[in-house]
Amino acid sequence: MILPPATLGMLGGGQLGRFFVSAAHELGYKVWVLDPDPHSPAGLIADRHLVAAYDDYVALDTLGSECAAVTTEFENVPADTLDYLTKFIPVHPAASAVAVCQNRIAEKSFLADNGLPHGPFAAIRSEDDIRNANAGLFPAVLKVARFGYDGKGQARVADRDEAVAAFQHFKGEPCVLEKMLTLDFEVSVVLARDEAGNVRCFPTGENRHRNGILDVTIAPAQASACLRDNAQEIAECIADKLGYVGTLGVEFFVCRGELFVNEMAPRPHNSGHHTVDACDVSQYEQQVRALCGLPLAAPRQHSAAVMVNLLGELWYADGKGHGAYREPDWSVLHAVPGLRLHLYGKHHARPGRKMGHFTVTGDDPAAVLERALGARAAIGIRDE
Repeated sequence: MILPPATLGMLGGGQLGRFFVSAAHELGYKVWVLDPDPHSPAGLIADRHLVAAYDDYVALDTLGSECAAVTTEFENVPADTLDYLTKFIPVHPAASAVAVCQNRIAEKSFLADNGLPHGPFAAIRSEDDIRNANAGLFPAVLKVARFGYDGKGQARVADRDEAVAAFQHFKGEPCVLEKMLTLDFEVSVVLARDEAGNVRCFPTGENRHRNGILDVTIAPAQASACLRDNAQEIAECIADKLGYVGTLGVEFFVCRGELFVNEMAPRPHNSGHHTVDACDVSQYEQQVRALCGLPLAAPRQHSAAVMVNLLGELWYADGKGHGAYREPDWSVLHAVPGLRLHLYGKHHARPGRKMGHFTVTGDDPAAVLERALGARAAIGIRDE
């Protein structure tokens, strides 16, 4: 067990890291953050912020010598960086698990090799791979294998010609070609797993996206208990097969009542933000506990919750990223009963950038959803 007042290391300085720093501080730990952005949200509240690249070995040596253990909030930290730090201190999740989650070809292959439910796909490394792909995959979505998130690096393609054009647009980067499924809705499971293999799942949440970015999470999901439980079972199996230690997010498509794994996130997940306000323990505290070898808490959700993301376009006069730059009128949110606003302290808003979120909690799920959607409209989020 790593006990307070030990110093923990965090690779990545975004909002997920910021919540981790807060959770660690509440438990009595110090946290050093390594992130190249001098304005990183986590770095602003950390005990020390190392402003350096993830492959800066002088900075990594400092982290390795001064911290008791290291974790990450960002799946695109190079696996080599995690491997290097493992020579000095415990690193969770392991580089091997992160490497699977950060590459869509490796991720889909992992699901297929372990008999886990997934949609039809093909690995694309050349134009010939597209020409030889099963015709039944179309219409499809072509996704770059690395560094794609929030809808970036993706293109809908109706046929082979469109897929070739998209592949050329992505400059020949390795991709996966995924059959476009008919969605009922989307759900996700956030869990924590410790080194002994103990797993604690948060209730399955239901997700709604806007322009490829998570917009609203409803927790628990408005789905059958059987489907919610099945999603948790699949997520637990994934964590076990990965030998995962830490907090993990697993996203699912629900198609004609069946679950298909969409992708895994080797870190806390945007759809788990509500755990800060609606559960006895947050996904971030569970991350601290798993990293330090503390017993995982049983994550009881004490309130129905709806989380709404606040993106950078809200900081512009037209609410779409154009016109005068100004701060949104937060008073309209503070007036909503049961609403808690979380702003991340990012130094500049741009369209599509996650700047904050709010969570509405209460006893009646229908009333909570109505209040949250009303607040969403009042702050200026419009359905297009």
